[in-house]
Amino acid sequence: MRKLVSYLIISLDGVVEAPDKYARQELYPDFPDLISQSIFEQDAVLLGRKTYEEWSKFWPTSQIEPFSAFINKTPKFVVSSTLREVTWDRSTLINQDVLGEIAKLKTQSGKAIGVHGSVSLAQSLLLAGLLDELQLVVCPAIAGSGRRLLEHGGAPVQLDLQSTRTTKNGLQFLVYTPRK
Repeated sequence: MRKLVSYLIISLDGVVEAPDKYARQELYPDFPDLISQSIFEQDAVLLGRKTYEEWSKFWPTSQIEPFSAFINKTPKFVVSSTLREVTWDRSTLINQDVLGEIAKLKTQSGKAIGVHGSVSLAQSLLLAGLLDELQLVVCPAIAGSGRRLLEHGGAPVQLDLQSTRTTKNGLQFLVYTPRK
């Protein structure tokens, strides 16, 4: 069974939205190695509507590596109840029985399926018990405002720390698995 892995950049106060607003410039050289480690283990991507709409305009012409080559050649599954079509190369729309379709994707052969960006989708998958791994790049900053990953009104979600790594400039790469 394939793993479903969420990769997010997060501030110390839990903000996962717009990391370009709180990540200092001297941290940027550390990001490519961390994302390379994550995407090396993936051969499909799951995106929410908002992320898809933003990224489908930016990444096809971007030369920011290693992510540009990865995201443009990798099959993308887009979760949306409002989109009627997806036009970015190698994209497939999932607009009905979302959790069931994602569960089916996990049963197919292949590497891990990455959830990049897509905060609402990552939250939903975590709460539905479909997320197998949460990879967090912790920036040594307090963002102050923005969407937080762990905002939800349900029961606590218990996580187990699987690994940790600190980069030379101070980013922490934490890998958690939800307790089942």
